[in-house]
Amino acid sequence: MNGNVDIVLEDDRWQAFGLEETALRVAGAVLTHLGLDPALFLTVVMGCDDARIAELNGEFRDKAKPTNVLSWPSEERASEYAGEAPALPDPGTTDDPAELGDIAIAWETCLREAEEQGKSQADHVTHLLVHGLLHLLGYDHVEDEDAELMEETERQILATLGIADPYWVADAQLG
Repeated sequence: MNGNVDIVLEDDRWQAFGLEETALRVAGAVLTHLGLDPALFLTVVMGCDDARIAELNGEFRDKAKPTNVLSWPSEERASEYAGEAPALPDPGTTDDPAELGDIAIAWETCLREAEEQGKSQADHVTHLLVHGLLHLLGYDHVEDEDAELMEETERQILATLGIADPYWVADAQLG
């Protein structure tokens, strides 16, 4: 089952890519994996270019440079304890789904990273959307224990989508 996703396309290349379909599939996979009904939650995903995400990154993180994905949770959901999964959000209704937050993803950076890592753009974007949605749900990677939990959760979700472990690919290329 797919989740509810509002799409904002600031770069037309995301339309041809199929960002809306990918985001719907990711939202469904992430929420289902966590035991949540995707129909009861809403996420906003903006497909933009590097210039726009650099602007957002500067405004919200004081890093005025492009990045691959940014996320803004609608509320703080992180656990107090390193390595512990965040509390699950309260669901909305089918008529009024609970808002999880917003995600922005940048075309040029995603394409470049996929090429550098020898991955398809579709697989890389899917991974980044899973990553961004997990941030909306309170996961983070600041502490080592939290990073391990988040990466393992990403691996499990990506496997349900038929996508190989992105961390193994990156680790293998480093060695």
